[in-house]
Amino acid sequence: MEPQKETALRKRTQISKTNRMMLLWIAAASVIVGSALVVSYFLAQKLFFNEKVLSEKEKTVATLQANNSVVSALKDQVRVLDANAALAKVKANPDDQALQVILDALPADANSLALGASLQNKLLAGIPGLSLESLQVDPVVGVEVSGDAAVQDASLSDSVSSNQITFQFSVIGDQAALKQVLNNLERSIRAIDITSLRIENQGSQQLMSVQGRAFYEPAKTVELHDKAVKP
Repeated sequence: MEPQKETALRKRTQISKTNRMMLLWIAAASVIVGSALVVSYFLAQKLFFNEKVLSEKEKTVATLQANNSVVSALKDQVRVLDANAALAKVKANPDDQALQVILDALPADANSLALGASLQNKLLAGIPGLSLESLQVDPVVGVEVSGDAAVQDASLSDSVSSNQITFQFSVIGDQAALKQVLNNLERSIRAIDITSLRIENQGSQQLMSVQGRAFYEPAKTVELHDKAVKP
């Protein structure tokens, strides 16, 4: 073989080896870069997720700190109410705390039957010369009865949202007896609002028709719960 041809063949062999080596290096570099990008992507996701978790934790800590900061003031207010003479005067039972009056004034349940029993047996009972003609307490639509199973008066459409129990009654008696009825309603532990009152003369007696509403406040539930933070 001529020296020039042998030299050319050797150069082509070296160039071929160099090209193969370059391809291997490029492939290896591509794998490394691709792996680095994938790892960077997952690290960024992990970083953002950790930031979200820390943000939720900071919110929880801020809420707990705000709640703890008002505990002392709340205790002071409760002690003041518990020593309130006006509340102590209207306690249902002498052994009850004064704060029980507030709970009795705004019961936690929409119990229309209990309100009816209170009106009939306490507020409208034991009054000399008074006769109870009629008494109706309306169940709370959507709470005590289904809205589909009862015909709801349009004037009472917001009774559920404002936690109201509506009632109406008619009594017959002299002026003193009717005045005592109104005094009993005013002094009732329950929060009662008279929306309509009509008095008609019936001989020596008077017929008083009253429409009103009492209120309740559903119990509040305070509890801790877990919150899942999605990546």
